Amino acid sequence: MIKILAVDDEERILKLIRNALEKEGYEVDAVSDPLRIKKMRLQDYKLILLDVMMPGMDGFTLCEEIRDLADCPILFLTAKTEEKDIMRGLGIGGDDYITKPFGIGELRARVAAHLRRETREKKQAVSVNGVQFYLKEKRVSYEGNEITFTKSEYAICEYLALNHGQVFSKDRIYEHVFGYDKESDNSVITEHIKNIRAKCQRAGLEPIETVWGIGYRWR
Repeated sequence: MIKILAVDDEERILKLIRNALEKEGYEVDAVSDPLRIKKMRLQDYKLILLDVMMPGMDGFTLCEEIRDLADCPILFLTAKTEEKDIMRGLGIGGDDYITKPFGIGELRARVAAHLRRETREKKQAVSVNGVQFYLKEKRVSYEGNEITFTKSEYAICEYLALNHGQVFSKDRIYEHVFGYDKESDNSVITEHIKNIRAKCQRAGLEPIETVWGIGYRWR
């Protein structure tokens, strides 16, 4: 059974999450004290839902501390939707965020989309203009040096690179990468692209081009 960890200081929210996801067949561990998380076996979980505003330790700080221990998608639950907050959350290793208040349908759809992406099978490696994509391992290298991306950043790069030359809107990228076909949030893709570009520039690359008014493409 797929195990999901939900961390939120509001018992009401935890109850909603547990009820909604357990009906979908997931096993949900609900924790209200963020300080407990660092003592848990995080490698057992396939996805983590992490509230941002919590007493004792906020979700951003907790994400930074557990990111190397949790090789799974981390989705922030937050009422904070300002660009600087989104940038911080995605920049420290978060994969997506769900804005409070959220509906049960949206929660289930986002969780299912990220879990589907984690289990997609990839069998080969490809080279796109000198950039190597190891599809099975979800790794990228250039001139022998690995570029470290989060899972979401890698998925965006892979999608654009394997379809290099084609232009994709933010909505199209979001739907392909996350598999969530309702109203997407363009700010998530925008911030992921910024992080990707910064990492590529440090490696001597500028592979993603903005086509103004349309979207992005891999050069």
